Amino acid sequence: MNSQHKAAWIVSERPTMFYDEPDLDNLPQGNLNLARAFWVNKDLLAWNVDAQDGSFFLHASQHAQLQLTGRGIEGADTIIQLEVDTHDLPAEVLERLPHISGYHALRLPRDADWKKLIKCQLAVGASNAYGAPIDASGVQLPSVLDDVLRYDGPLGVTFSETECTFSIWAPTAQNVRLFLYTEPSGGEPEAVIQLDEKHNVWTASGPKDWVGKYYLYEVTVFHPSTLQVEICLANDPYSRGLSANGERSLVIDLSDHNPENWDRLSSEKPMLHCFNDMAIYELHIRDFSARDQTVPENLRGTFLAFSEMESAGVRHLRSLAEAGLTHVHLLPSFDFGSVNEVKEKWKTLDYDRLEGLPPDSEEQQEAVVAIQNEDGFNWGYDPVNWGVPDGSYSTDPNGPCRTFEFRSMVQSINRLGLRVVLDVVYNHLHGNGPSDHLSVLDKVVPGYYLRRNKDGVIENSTCMNNTASEFYMVDRLIVDDLLMWATQYKVDGFRFDLMGHIMKRTMVCISCQFGSWTNILFQMRAKTAVQSLTEEKDGVDGSKIYLYGEGWDFGEVYGNGRGVNATQLNLPGSQIGSFNDRMRDSAIGGSPFGDPLEQGIFTGLSLQPNSLPQGDEENMAKNLARGKDRIILGLAGNLRDYVFVDFEGREVKGCEVLTHDGKPVAYAASPTEIINYVSAHDNETLFDIIMMKVAESVSLEDRCRVNHLASSIVALSQAIPFFHAGEDMLRSKSLDRDSYNSGDWFNRLDFSYETNNWGVGLPPKSKNGEKWPIMRKLLGNESLRPSKDHILAAVANFQDLLKIRFSSPLFRLKTVNAIQARLQFHNTGPAAIPGIIVMSIHDGDEGEPGLLQIDSIFRIIVVVINARPDEGILKVGLLRGFKLELHPVQAASQDELVKASSCDNGTFAIPKRTTAVFVEKRCC
Repeated sequence: MNSQHKAAWIVSERPTMFYDEPDLDNLPQGNLNLARAFWVNKDLLAWNVDAQDGSFFLHASQHAQLQLTGRGIEGADTIIQLEVDTHDLPAEVLERLPHISGYHALRLPRDADWKKLIKCQLAVGASNAYGAPIDASGVQLPSVLDDVLRYDGPLGVTFSETECTFSIWAPTAQNVRLFLYTEPSGGEPEAVIQLDEKHNVWTASGPKDWVGKYYLYEVTVFHPSTLQVEICLANDPYSRGLSANGERSLVIDLSDHNPENWDRLSSEKPMLHCFNDMAIYELHIRDFSARDQTVPENLRGTFLAFSEMESAGVRHLRSLAEAGLTHVHLLPSFDFGSVNEVKEKWKTLDYDRLEGLPPDSEEQQEAVVAIQNEDGFNWGYDPVNWGVPDGSYSTDPNGPCRTFEFRSMVQSINRLGLRVVLDVVYNHLHGNGPSDHLSVLDKVVPGYYLRRNKDGVIENSTCMNNTASEFYMVDRLIVDDLLMWATQYKVDGFRFDLMGHIMKRTMVCISCQFGSWTNILFQMRAKTAVQSLTEEKDGVDGSKIYLYGEGWDFGEVYGNGRGVNATQLNLPGSQIGSFNDRMRDSAIGGSPFGDPLEQGIFTGLSLQPNSLPQGDEENMAKNLARGKDRIILGLAGNLRDYVFVDFEGREVKGCEVLTHDGKPVAYAASPTEIINYVSAHDNETLFDIIMMKVAESVSLEDRCRVNHLASSIVALSQAIPFFHAGEDMLRSKSLDRDSYNSGDWFNRLDFSYETNNWGVGLPPKSKNGEKWPIMRKLLGNESLRPSKDHILAAVANFQDLLKIRFSSPLFRLKTVNAIQARLQFHNTGPAAIPGIIVMSIHDGDEGEPGLLQIDSIFRIIVVVINARPDEGILKVGLLRGFKLELHPVQAASQDELVKASSCDNGTFAIPKRTTAVFVEKRCC
């Protein structure tokens, strides 16, 4: 046997050391509060320490008595000598822990009792050749837990005809007990049940009449955050019901608590032929009805508001569905921690007083901020229990009410002709530690579910408590949760918050090695698992469930730093959508992190500059042309292989056009892998950012036209269009750039169309204060406040865009080849007229060679987008000979400017800031 693999030894007392008695005040290098060593599989640890000819030891203490002194690590029950393995860490280890590449491998003896060790406080120590301690560290365990203690059996509460069985994966726990309660809060448990550990899981069973009772787990476990053995009271990670504020888990059988005809919903869902036919409207549940006077007061801001069929909000959604909208994307609706679910404790505003204040006053935001953590509003991106609807949106946060009401909401929205997308936040959690009420997973298996850095400190790049989907049971929990929402609540899609912080293998079907095993479940992850559901077997058609998310690449996962992550550039070919920020930034200008005055093609860059220095005329013109290329690619589905003529006259692929930091502008392999948008809940609303960026001289009417112009490139693109709720109504948040906690006041949606919420005071100072001087001038200008007529015109024009999109399959081509063959851009190259985009989409004729005919009404569609502040007139030679006329929807429009658009044998005249659509109809 090779010397580096020879057996180590286990000792109960410290080995003999050959150094003088140290000064105990002069502690050795090292820190047990940090975990810089990694137990990577059953046989190996990894540590970035070189002891030269010295020794390494693993120290274990069941009662967490380890401490670092001048003698090294003391207080261990067991000390194990580790042998240096001169080989590199195995490839399968580095696949899931790429950030420890180059660490030294330390081998455990074969007879080490790892099952006992993982339940102890652990530390590694290094000493030099003379036995003097030189370093010490705690140990991170997730990788070894995956290697030997992963589990694929039942978790949570499962039911037979007579029993409830409770199962919780807690392999590091020294003991687990079940506390059973009759009431949702207060009082002592009616029973305390000892769980048995078997096959890495703690279980107990009880009678079926426990359904309706509440429970908690008491987990006795070493916690790395305190270096103590803690006794934690925790909710079930697989909770399916809760009491108010998640105080206790609820024993609930999800086969009950259904609205009438729930079992028929799958067959009643709105038709969806393919994902190319989707159009998404992003909506916050509370925004939808919180201030809608047509909704009964007790239902405002709740799931059940969507069941009020004659409310103003429901009528608005119905009209959007009739125009062509297909999906409503609901901001987080699972259990989150930022809103007290006991509504009687909410504080409210004096709306009458606030409405009487000046439009640029500071007083409104002072009032909002004073109660912002005690009101009923938050976006909800602070998850606590992923698998339970949030109680703040229910009429009763205790018992099964939230389950019934969430299902009623889904059913009602479906019956409006709209499918439902659930916004899921699997990239982080609200709480951590052994005592935080909002901590769940970190109480059950401390140090496992939350991603930690090389020092063992929790990563917070997402905002707080990043989760670690690179580990098996985190990945499994995410997929199990998705399947639960799909089957038990019949949602129709999932939007993944900060999807780039989730591993690609969690999202798509790829093979992944874990130590000496390959688990088939890792070959059937989120997309495949969800889309494999069938009506016959599961009660839902999973092939119609769409997945998309934010593919941003930053933080500790940047550049595949923790494995291949689900980012824009890693997802081509996956059929999972990601948001296209390239088109958004080029259209509107800058980025959410840049100067708020930086302009884009629609807000006046080069064409009507504002006061911000943005370079000389030549530089602005070049940036305008670059931005136009990015919008062209967005209109073509942001496909990496789409070939077009760029602003310099070169024929290039989309992936050859680069961003400022050298990344491809276009990256998708399919149009359904792109979500095109110009606004979302994050950052300013579309109307607000336009108000900030356009030149001061631009009239309110023209600002409203810019709003419509920006929406048009989303609606008429080959990708999946995504709209922020209220974008169609000139929605304003009074210039608030981050309204996650700005209350109902700044987040108001008015479906009566009386107001767009502009000029309701300066937005909260903490996020907007540095911009107040600019904002004060805008908000105080009454000539910039839209009237009801402005809002109604925006609503009508937006719905016209949807009608146009769904008037022809040419706007929804399914493949790269089809888009390349049928989609052509004109007015390109160095001689192009700035600020005008011309796109033609061609169909074939039945029985004729060439393109197949897919549109029975139109032979060709031409879209002309004029972002200029004046009329655009241009000749397009390749479009001569076509009998083009304004699209019937626009010909009947209330917009007099768009009706003035004309085409005469390839010569187009398009009014300022207008998108005109022309068609050649087939002969009858």
